[in-house]
Amino acid sequence: MLLGGLSAEAAEWVSPRTAEGDPDLQGIWTSATITTLERPSRYRDLTISDEEALAWEKRNAENYAAIDEVPEEGVEQGGDVGGYNSFWMDPGTQVMRIDGKPRTSQLIWPEDGRLPWRFGARLKLGGFLYRLTSVFDGPEQRPLGERCLVGFGSTAGPPMLPVLYNNHYQIVQSQGHVMILVEMNHDVRIIRLGGTHPPQNVRPWFGDSIGHFEDQSLVVETTNFHPGQSFREAITHQFYMTQDAKVTESFTRTGPDEILYRFEVDDPGAFTDVWIGELVLRRTPERIYEYACHEGNYALPGILAGARLEESEKDGVSDARQ
Repeated sequence: MLLGGLSAEAAEWVSPRTAEGDPDLQGIWTSATITTLERPSRYRDLTISDEEALAWEKRNAENYAAIDEVPEEGVEQGGDVGGYNSFWMDPGTQVMRIDGKPRTSQLIWPEDGRLPWRFGARLKLGGFLYRLTSVFDGPEQRPLGERCLVGFGSTAGPPMLPVLYNNHYQIVQSQGHVMILVEMNHDVRIIRLGGTHPPQNVRPWFGDSIGHFEDQSLVVETTNFHPGQSFREAITHQFYMTQDAKVTESFTRTGPDEILYRFEVDDPGAFTDVWIGELVLRRTPERIYEYACHEGNYALPGILAGARLEESEKDGVSDARQ
């Protein structure tokens, strides 16, 4: 199911080969797009017209331009100081197109473009999102991106999904392995070609990935997910996966400058059905520079210090009332 349905043009294009004779996926690629994982409520179908796509792109550009029009003035105590202007954001500017047709969601299954949640799993996600803005007792309670352990959301995956910025990947192939360098936080996925998964008590970051080649495609199966990566939260997507999920990915060169990336998430503990998505990875001349997240990172100490200050101020008010 994951490899079915390639366009005739893509199926006829013959990928160059590595020295080992495998399809050559190497290079630096970007997944940046304004098409999100789930379908916005204003769209009913998977594809839209070029006119609708252009209108979407125009609205998106206007929204980001408006960020820079916010007056440069202070805010009231406790107000939102604003973390970014548009200079720091790079989510992409275009609607994703596959076979020339604009897409309204990365999800192609279920047909409505929405995640098929189980009620209990959605409650767990809601609890996690609540703790993001409510629990500041120690660093272990803060999300992984804040702690510079992995990138925000599901940027490193699997599945590897675009986020607000830093959507570049570098693929390097060798005999027996495929390496994917993820721009944020300079994370590395090592995919073994062949072999078996380790015992279930072995749960590395990003899970355990085993790949093989089918015709023009690299197919990767990942299991044994790390318990700390169950919650994937970003502006562009939010979901919860159990440790027992299985993610199957395929990477298929469909032209000299594009890879069709497909993913299938099979997680009966969190969802009532599998969910399947597609993304286009586009070749880019850009380079990936060091992502020095933790070096000089004063965000986490500042967050915890701010929480302690709020607590002391509340204690002071309480003492004054007694």
